This record gives sequence, C-alpha cells and structure tokens, in this order.
Amino acid sequence: MNLFDTLENNNKQIPLAELMRPKTLEEYLGQTEVINKNSPFYNLLMAKRLFSFILWGPPGCGKTTLARLCVKYHNARFIELSAVNSGVKEIKETAETARQNLREGFKTIVFIDEIHRFSKTQQDALLPHVESGLFYFIGSTTENPSFHTVPALISRAQVIMLKAIDSSSIKKIILKGFDYLCKNYGDKTLEEDTLETITELSQGDARYALNAVENLYFASNEIIKKETAETLLQKSSVRYSIDMHYDYASAYQKSLRGSDPNAAIYYLAKMLLSGEDPRFIARRLIVTASEDVGNADFRALLVAEAALRAVEHLGMPEARITLAQATEFVARAKKSNRAIVAIDSAIKDIKSGLDFLPPMHLRDAHYKDASKYGFGKDYVYTHNNPEYVQQFMPDEIKNKKYFS
Repeated sequence: MNLFDTLENNNKQIPLAELMRPKTLEEYLGQTEVINKNSPFYNLLMAKRLFSFILWGPPGCGKTTLARLCVKYHNARFIELSAVNSGVKEIKETAETARQNLREGFKTIVFIDEIHRFSKTQQDALLPHVESGLFYFIGSTTENPSFHTVPALISRAQVIMLKAIDSSSIKKIILKGFDYLCKNYGDKTLEEDTLETITELSQGDARYALNAVENLYFASNEIIKKETAETLLQKSSVRYSIDMHYDYASAYQKSLRGSDPNAAIYYLAKMLLSGEDPRFIARRLIVTASEDVGNADFRALLVAEAALRAVEHLGMPEARITLAQATEFVARAKKSNRAIVAIDSAIKDIKSGLDFLPPMHLRDAHYKDASKYGFGKDYVYTHNNPEYVQQFMPDEIKNKKYFS
C-alpha cells in the first residue's frame, strides 16, 4: 500500500450498510428458509462441501453478504468480481490464480456479482473451469436466472432463491445500525412511527433501510421524526424486471380467472406504473375473456376487444380508465373454461393419432368428379329438414364428446 492508498482509505466514508454487514451466519437475518439447521444449504455448509450456486433475490436481501459468509466455512481463497466491470479477460486471469492456489493447496471460490450482466460469451467462459473443478462459482443476481443465465451454467450451479427481508428482521437491522450511530456520534431518539416508516419504505431492502437511518440520523436533531423520514426519503421507485413482467401478468390473469377484481386492479396498476405496454395488458384481457369466461358471458370478449381498440386510439394515461373498466367486467363475469378444454382435448386427440377424415356425406361435392367418389351423397341440408339427425363426427369416433 502506498501513501496515496493510505490517504484514500483515511478519507473514505464507509456507508453504514457496509459497516453493519453480518460477520457470522448467526448475525445474518431474514433468510430463515435458507439458513436454518434443517435446510440442505446449511447442511452442505456445515459439511464443508464446496458447490457452485447462484443467489437470486431482490436488492438488499443479503446475497453478497451470504456469499462472503459461505467462504468462512471452507479452506478456500475468495476472488470477487463484478459483472459490471469484468469480462472474459478477468475470467482467464482468475483461472490462472485458481491454478496457482491449487498448487499451494487451496481451493478457489469465485464470486461474481450481478451475473445477469454477463453476456452469453462471458458466461460460457466460466463453464470449463467450473466443470473441471478448477474453481467453484457463486453468482448473485436480481434477475430470474432462467431468463438471464445460460442453461449450461444453471445445470452446473444450484439456484438459491432469497426473498425480500421480512419486516421484523428489517426493524432489527435498523435498530442495530441506529445503536451503532448513537455509540459513535452521540445519542438520539428514533420514534416508533419513524421506525415503522423506514421499515415500510424499505420493502425488505436492508441496504436501503440502513442508508435511510444513516441519512436521517445526520439530518435530524435530537429526535428523528416520521415527518422528516417522509420528506427526506420519498421512495417512489417501482421494481419491475423481465421476470416480474411474466409474474405480474400471470398474477393479473389468475386474479381475473378467480373473480377477484381488487387483486386484478392492483396488478393492473403495478404493470402500468412499471411502464408495461397497455396493449399487452389488453391482449391478456382478451385471452382471459375467451379462456376463462367463454360463453358463460360472451359480452366479456366484446368488452376486452373494445378495450384493446380504445387503448390503441387513446394511449396512456387515459387508457388506464378503459383497462380498469374492462378488468372489473372480466373479473366479475361468470366463468366457463369449456371452450379451451374442448379445443385442447380435440388437438390432443388428433396429435395422439385420432386423425380421421370426415364422413363421406360431409365431404366437398362442388367439383365435377366428386359424385364419382361418393362425396356428398346422402347429405341432408339441415334447414330443409331440421329434425333429421345425421352424423357429423368421423366414423371412427362418432360418439366422441368434447362439450358435455
């Protein structure tokens, strides 16, 4: 370390969120499903079995912290890379370091933050080293690995899903950070309402919570009030990624199917606030109107189609009203899935080999030689004899019913 490095470190203001990182698994809060004495993940750590894995979860849920803590349970050297400023060159250099570590009797764990930012080529560069056991790989990502990680890498790494930290744990983290500030900079009072406000605005993000309490501490006098928190924080960002696009669309459609207009309108609002294409939402409405409402209330399809046309003519923000109107109608409509069940059943039958020609009397008889083959013979025009019962299904499945 040279003089300039020393000066840089002396002048560095380390964020409270960094200072409060747990040093042991016992201090690690909020992921009890993953870190408990009965979980497979915990048992692997305790058995000191190295394995590659990807930590997937929202911001501030403890991915990086957990990766660093895992290293303490292994006699291994830790290399940390960021996908933002690393590439194939850094992976090759890391592989050389891992070879040297092996010569010295140490295994290597490579942690790559924000692995979803790696291109396919960069991710592929990891594969031979993970496959050969040259190093073990830990990745962290806020995005669904199924959409952002190459299948070959997923097949070599266990995906561990982390959740947003629960409110109880967030409060403990906030109070721990606040106590640290009081011990080092002087006592202040954190009102209960302020604690609740920070917890609510954090949305399970420990980093945000600690940054918030740090800023509020230095922005306040003796008492940290709720009004100060509301004014200073003003959090309004909406989380929405490609996997959330599918998750919210799925939740929206299932809420419509389940006749819950309140849930459906909530998911509609979330998608619109997140910049979702309103035409995509309208198309989901049309699908639901056919798939789940069907002929139990044929008006639902008309309303959904009208909503799509209105969205195309109006655009946002006015289109939100039309979508809300159509959402309520489709959600409250009576439901029937007979149409989709019938068509899918028929398609399945045909694919499985029940692929038959129409009966002779139903075949096209409008061309010159049709009568020579017997096409159209004995067909009865229904309007001339509505009481006459004739067979319409192929002979081989004449008693098959798709609508009961």
